[in-house]
Amino acid sequence: MLDPIVGRRAFGADALNYDSARPEYPARVFALLQERCGLGPGTQALEIGPGTGLATRPMLDLGATITAVEPDERLAAVLRHRSAGTALEVVAAPFEDAVLPEASFDLGYSATAFHWLEQRPALVKVASVLRPGGSWAMWWNVFGDAERADPFHDATTELLSGLSLTPSQPVNWRHPFALDREARFADLRAGGDFDDIEFENLRWTLVLDPSQLRALYATFSHITTLPEVQRERLLDALQEIAAGPFAGRVERNMCTAIYTAKRVG
Repeated sequence: MLDPIVGRRAFGADALNYDSARPEYPARVFALLQERCGLGPGTQALEIGPGTGLATRPMLDLGATITAVEPDERLAAVLRHRSAGTALEVVAAPFEDAVLPEASFDLGYSATAFHWLEQRPALVKVASVLRPGGSWAMWWNVFGDAERADPFHDATTELLSGLSLTPSQPVNWRHPFALDREARFADLRAGGDFDDIEFENLRWTLVLDPSQLRALYATFSHITTLPEVQRERLLDALQEIAAGPFAGRVERNMCTAIYTAKRVG
């Protein structure tokens, strides 16, 4: 299992590639935040693990004022640059250590990041900084969908089989972390701080050419943390498969799993 401390810092190794290679979130995510969480102009929001701002920028466009807590200063620097002049404050610290005002936010959220935290203690802290009746949302882009055929996944399973597991695919997992609805609901209910819990799984398709595929896979923590020679050899092999057997067009099945809840009180 990849050490969470190492994994959380993997993405900043090439922050600009991370920013350009990772796919955006479906528009439905932000519509759900408007419908269920009251997102709109003037919303005081807390973001946990924003990276370079793939979720931050759409939230700002919808009128939120955001405090973003990012543990990697390299990602935080890109985030500040990309969102200069907006209603954004960046706190460069691990969420566990960040000093945040209690009962101050209308909405807390985390996009493809919350699995790097110990769930129940992190949710207790989330609850402490939300106003009573405030909202919490967490969502993930999941690369793969067990309910749809995935030829590229099948073609690369052996190639990727020796890589370290990450918190998004825990030991003895039946479902990816984000799609383990039973476990995520249990975590949200454990402290008695959240109710009105809802889940939605958005299915879509990501189309990549060989260079886009290489850039994307280079952002995955269990690949980024490999020694350089091994990493480049693996990325070369993935790109060659995309260019050869897949004739330059790879379709990856995607799920975006989103959970929303209300702060009790």
